[in-house]
Amino acid sequence: MATTAGAAAAVLLLLLLLSVATTSTISLSYPIMGLDSFLSQQSRLDPQATNDSFLSLPSHLRKALSSASTHHRHLISSLQLSLSVSLRVILVGPSFSSGAPSLLSSYLSAVSSSDHFHVISPFSTDHRHHTKHSLHLDASLASSSLSSQISHALRSQISSTPNSLRSPLLSIPYTTVDNIIRQHFEKEKPHEGVYIYLLNLGPQSKSYAYNYGSGESSPAYTKCFGSLWTGKDRYLWVDLAAGPVDYGPALSGDGVLPRGEFHPLAALHGGPKSEKALLADFASLVHSAYQVLVVPSLRIPVPFENSLIVQFVHVYGGENKDSNGLDWKTIERTFMDEVNEGGLLLGDQSLRFKTYDLRYAHCAICSFAISRSTNSYTSRFLFDNYTLIVSEYLDSKRLHQILLDSAGEFRRLANIPEEEFGRVLPVYVFDLDQNALLLLDRYHQSVAFKDMVIAVRTRNAQTVSDYSCNGRHMFTQTRELERPLVGSILQSMWGVSPTHLSWSPRHNSTLVDYTWSVGQTPFGPFSETLSLSFVQKDAARRNILLTSLNYSLTSAIDVLESIAAHGGERNLLKRARLVEFVQRWNLFKYKLDKAVSALSHLDFEMALYFLRSSDHDLYAIHSLVYHASQEMEASLVCFKDPPFPWASFSGSVVVVFALFYVYTKREKLFSNKRKQF
Repeated sequence: MATTAGAAAAVLLLLLLLSVATTSTISLSYPIMGLDSFLSQQSRLDPQATNDSFLSLPSHLRKALSSASTHHRHLISSLQLSLSVSLRVILVGPSFSSGAPSLLSSYLSAVSSSDHFHVISPFSTDHRHHTKHSLHLDASLASSSLSSQISHALRSQISSTPNSLRSPLLSIPYTTVDNIIRQHFEKEKPHEGVYIYLLNLGPQSKSYAYNYGSGESSPAYTKCFGSLWTGKDRYLWVDLAAGPVDYGPALSGDGVLPRGEFHPLAALHGGPKSEKALLADFASLVHSAYQVLVVPSLRIPVPFENSLIVQFVHVYGGENKDSNGLDWKTIERTFMDEVNEGGLLLGDQSLRFKTYDLRYAHCAICSFAISRSTNSYTSRFLFDNYTLIVSEYLDSKRLHQILLDSAGEFRRLANIPEEEFGRVLPVYVFDLDQNALLLLDRYHQSVAFKDMVIAVRTRNAQTVSDYSCNGRHMFTQTRELERPLVGSILQSMWGVSPTHLSWSPRHNSTLVDYTWSVGQTPFGPFSETLSLSFVQKDAARRNILLTSLNYSLTSAIDVLESIAAHGGERNLLKRARLVEFVQRWNLFKYKLDKAVSALSHLDFEMALYFLRSSDHDLYAIHSLVYHASQEMEASLVCFKDPPFPWASFSGSVVVVFALFYVYTKREKLFSNKRKQF
């Protein structure tokens, strides 16, 4: 009996030791009772996270935070955070079978994997963020009432629309379908993630595409019709039966939508395909929308600033200013309407616009900048015979450097005050009094840099661009600068990428794809709208949070590597500091997890609170490590020299002498017997 009791006690002691050893090597991964409610209360009392929440922690929460010890290798691996992005795909149309949603989900799960967020133009050489994203898909069939309602509206609109003389496609207003889908989306509350409606309503009596504005195409003006629309709310729809449409570079280049059935948008317009083949094309389309619209690449890193200021600097060349095509109030209204609706800005951010005028004749540095940046190129045209024509353009990089070096002179000439706080984005518009066409880098009306925006126009009204849509060349209205400036300000101030650009780690370069460049987007040559969709509004706020999160992770990894260089946390930190370090670290990691969870649910304000609150803990961790490293003392530990290895030394000497003896007697030992006869 005593033996059995002793064995049981030994087993219990062994299990206890194992449990202690286990808890000493893992980080805090279980929820702490009361910590969520405490942080929620702090977010209500201090929404800007100006105070350090750790100082207000009750003793029982501090004790719970110190229950797990740390190891720097495991802590670095624990900083691999991933956003779960919800995407709901709704298949609209009677041709989709009951098994289509599960088959589409299986195709997407095969091609979708957890990937990092990327930056197209980083401040360093690393395009990859520490944070990952993963797709959480929910595919379902739409109700028959929704598909019949859209089909009836389309048939009515097609029957009442006259044929176009310049296009084989009938022009249908996008609102015909969008009004119905928007109503359906609004009924689907609460919304989880982004909704994608794939419409396959079967062939209609006439080929059609969607018109995104008023009016029709003319010999001097091309309107680009499409088959999709991105809403102001988090939904988009694609009519797979519309078209076929094609748009992109006219002759050559990246991003073209090829004619025929080679693009998923035109999958229904080719030869007969099985449902599996069609759903594979649709899965490719959904994956492209996820990569480009839902989790787009950052154009540049965007740090958080409370005050955002846009300075319009209008350098005009004529006697009087011409506001046609350059209405500052229209540009300002485009952004302020979104701000008033709760978009673009985070927390206590503010956005202001200021306008300054400067006459070109009174600005010597302006004339110098234009003349130094002017380059020329030759083009070959066929008139009666081939003729070379010399044209001019502005080198945007050289102009940017001159403006950067002469910023003080510009502020003096235009009476621009020095802003003490906030992020200031100067927008230089050169309104030149000349007839010849002059663009930036041959093709652009406006170019965005990380610290400014540059735009140019002359008295030339329009030119033929290098892009085509549905077989017709696109025309660039060179006097219209409002839309190009809106897109450039989005890139420079909020790091929003154009809808045709994304960074590819596989190619290690920027990919160009114009699939999503029609409809409601301020980017690209195929759209006319100034308004912003959910793509730009979400990206503007998410980019700031991702930049802050990436900075926090990079800084945390640096401090962990510093601890490892000093021999580990137990050698560097004394008892009291070690306990505070463990508590601070676990609270820091807990807040990062909550910020990522808020980002996954598109709750940008709560994510901002947790990131701001975690900055206090990160600063305290750096302070602990810094002060501990300053107090470290160098010590010299004496040890006894090992005995001289006489045995191995003697053996080596014998081997060397043996080899030397063999070498000296090689003639006798290895003589040829045949030479004796």
